[in-house]
Amino acid sequence: MPLPRFASSLSTTQHSKTAIDEALGELEAGLGDEAPDLVVAFATHHHGPALEDLGPRLQRATGSSVVIGCTAESVIGGTREAEGSPGVALWAARLPDTEVRFFETQAIASGEEDGPGFSAMPPIGEPERSSVLLLADPYTFPVDPYLSLLNEKYAGVPTMGGMASGAMGAGQSLFFTADGVRDSGCIGVVLEGGVELRPVVSQGCRPVGKPWVITECTQNHVKKLGGRPALEVLMETWQGLSAGDQKLVQSAPFLGLAVDASRSSFLRGDFLARGIMGLNQAERTFAVSDFVRRGQTVQLLVRDAASAGEDLLALMSDQGGGALIDPITDGPPTAGALIFTCNGRGTRMFETPDHDITRVHEGLSAQVPAAGFFAAGEIGPVGDRNFLHGFTASVAVFRPRRSDR
Repeated sequence: MPLPRFASSLSTTQHSKTAIDEALGELEAGLGDEAPDLVVAFATHHHGPALEDLGPRLQRATGSSVVIGCTAESVIGGTREAEGSPGVALWAARLPDTEVRFFETQAIASGEEDGPGFSAMPPIGEPERSSVLLLADPYTFPVDPYLSLLNEKYAGVPTMGGMASGAMGAGQSLFFTADGVRDSGCIGVVLEGGVELRPVVSQGCRPVGKPWVITECTQNHVKKLGGRPALEVLMETWQGLSAGDQKLVQSAPFLGLAVDASRSSFLRGDFLARGIMGLNQAERTFAVSDFVRRGQTVQLLVRDAASAGEDLLALMSDQGGGALIDPITDGPPTAGALIFTCNGRGTRMFETPDHDITRVHEGLSAQVPAAGFFAAGEIGPVGDRNFLHGFTASVAVFRPRRSDR
């Protein structure tokens, strides 16, 4: 199979036409003479009216039949995270032996008990050779129930992406496609074939204390852990932590929900991080920001900048740095990455700029073409199920499919 090829670009020029021209010129230089199969674009709201024709323009310039993208608070491209400034980031991929299928969907009102319906599901043919990219509007598209349907219908298919950011209400987010712009709902692509998506979901948390099993609960309320009042166990765990970890729990407490019931030992990547929302002193219970179930293993988590950086670097390193460059020609990278990082990360969390993109390249041991944006919610799998996250870096790494897959 011919090797895939990737390219990315970033312009932080304030003048919209110049910025798009710069980003497109850099992208085309990275692609060479090959037309890509997929172009992805992220742009800040600074460029407003100039974005109406961005998708069709990218289609005409690159020859790609599939273009997706959205507006964002801040964008990522190359080796930079352009926070709080005008930005246009582009990413393109030539994906041999891989079908790229665009789709779009809207939420449809239904009976209250049934929850929302949806106008379309991703057009997946072979789940074992498929992955999905999603970009959604936080004001008009309920992504949680959509992911639940995806998990039920296409178990194990990795879904990555993010919620458009920087808008203040419905109709302000823009979504770019080859035939125009949308201002609501969700757009995406299915990738099926010889190039695979390897998901990296860094929730930036580390477990503290020891795991416990939920023995009594109702919806999102944890009542008993190991047969004891849940709040009592939580406070006992907190008292056994270091002073530094106690402060982290006090400022932003998280509970890790184990997603694989068959495991008896757990690492940080085995838990779905969910915030602890409130404590009930009278009933000695506490609530978390997701439904829990009896028999589920949980563990207290803490998050800080050091843990988040270490977590992302370790997870990216698991992808390995080998075979990222054409071994015959030492030519263009045969891997690429799309980054969907929380708009609460960046310099809001870390002391140095460009944190997440730097860790991605360090972990892969190569500066692969990468682009992305600061999202209002990040999509990615934990275990074999896809979830919507917060304060997370979801990184989609694209590489030739391994022979055993």
